[in-house]
Amino acid sequence: MSTLLVIESSPRGEQSISRNMTRRFVAEWRKTRDGARIIERDLMRTGLEFVNAPWLDAYFTPAEHHSAEMKTTLQLSDELVEEVLAADHIVIATPVYNYNVPAVLKAWIDHIVRKGITLGFDGRGLVTGKKATVLIASGGVYDERSPIRDRDLATHYLRLVLGVIGITDVTFVAGGGAKAVDLREISMEGFVDRLAPQLVRAAQVSEQG
Repeated sequence: MSTLLVIESSPRGEQSISRNMTRRFVAEWRKTRDGARIIERDLMRTGLEFVNAPWLDAYFTPAEHHSAEMKTTLQLSDELVEEVLAADHIVIATPVYNYNVPAVLKAWIDHIVRKGITLGFDGRGLVTGKKATVLIASGGVYDERSPIRDRDLATHYLRLVLGVIGITDVTFVAGGGAKAVDLREISMEGFVDRLAPQLVRAAQVSEQG
């Protein structure tokens, strides 16, 4: 049975373009997977804290020496890592803020990149044999013809981080020019419809793999 992990990071709820992209992708993904399992992780409702001194203290202490307090400190991080390891396919949906991912998504990344669990002590990624699809909604357009293509930090960063933990089969669906929805130049449905061929293709690729 296929397991899909969906990571949402936008604070905008129904007005979120990345969340609407996710909805379309998941609908396509479900079509040929009766009984498939979907794990939904909404980072805006997770209560995820930034890495701090107590977390780092627990992180660098061998598990056999963890105090009860250290175990509690790492409990959510352990849960997030388990979700990643349980999934066959991971979907990360994100807006772009100032050319990069929101702080809450960076926090999630900091919690799931764990030495000895998702990243080997030799620097090799341990999360292998999985696929990822990244759905990005951005005000700017960063395609090959764009004069600001070099500002596409979010794509480069997410590809790098996923590769670090061992996920190299990554498909990006770029929703550039998303500000047109906020400016009411196009409807949410119309914007997502433009991306539908890419979203469908990404869902089909994950099936074929």
